[in-house]
Amino acid sequence: MKKVTAFVGSARKKHTHDAVCRFLDHLQARGDVECEIVALSDYRLEVCRGCKLCFEKGEEACPLKDDRDTLIAKMVASDGVVFASPNYLFQVSAIMKTFLDRLAFFAHRPRFFGKTFTNIVAQGFPFDSKIGKYLNFAGACLGYKTVGGSHITALEPMTEKEARKVDRVLERHSRRFHQSLMRSNLPAPSFVMLIGFRIGRTTLRLELDDRNFDYRYYRDKGWFDSDYYYPVRLGPLKKAAGSLFDALGRRMARKRTG
Repeated sequence: MKKVTAFVGSARKKHTHDAVCRFLDHLQARGDVECEIVALSDYRLEVCRGCKLCFEKGEEACPLKDDRDTLIAKMVASDGVVFASPNYLFQVSAIMKTFLDRLAFFAHRPRFFGKTFTNIVAQGFPFDSKIGKYLNFAGACLGYKTVGGSHITALEPMTEKEARKVDRVLERHSRRFHQSLMRSNLPAPSFVMLIGFRIGRTTLRLELDDRNFDYRYYRDKGWFDSDYYYPVRLGPLKKAAGSLFDALGRRMARKRTG
């Protein structure tokens, strides 16, 4: 049985919440899945202060004592997650952005490898929004396998025609998510993720030392000497690109340190 948790960044149990419920209904109908909906508005999340203590000393050093760790525990206990948000002025809602900001240290030290991520975005008008791409990129940075999400476009109240169209979109979305959820594979990194890892770890190794939590984490994980965060077979092109990104990281570090 797989556990899926949907984090909903809307205080209204309307458009976004209804889309999540329908998606999860389709998902559970495919079998071997249990689901939970988490409304972020029901939890206390303070705005990140940008102190960087989570990077330098570890997430336990965060001065904000709220419900962040309760929400993270739900992510850790889940095999897959859905981040859902309404389109507020062409971006995620404020509470969803606050949540993502409080997870930023995971982008330095990703840990959700092998787990599946997707998104649902609800909006009233058919704008060519980039919100879904942003959410999936954030999920990839946390270590997740990502599945393309759904943009749900409809006004309230929704017409029967709109409801049928939305349902078809969410049914297809649930199928793709379920397929990924049931696979435990660790995918080869994209070039973007490979760039981030190789340049990031190289500059971190050359600019920091044992006093920094990120440095100790990378050292203990063996990431300073690995091809990627986890064992993966890189083709000749990505092997060569990885070496190039390492060299670029060394050059950037030399420029920064003089």
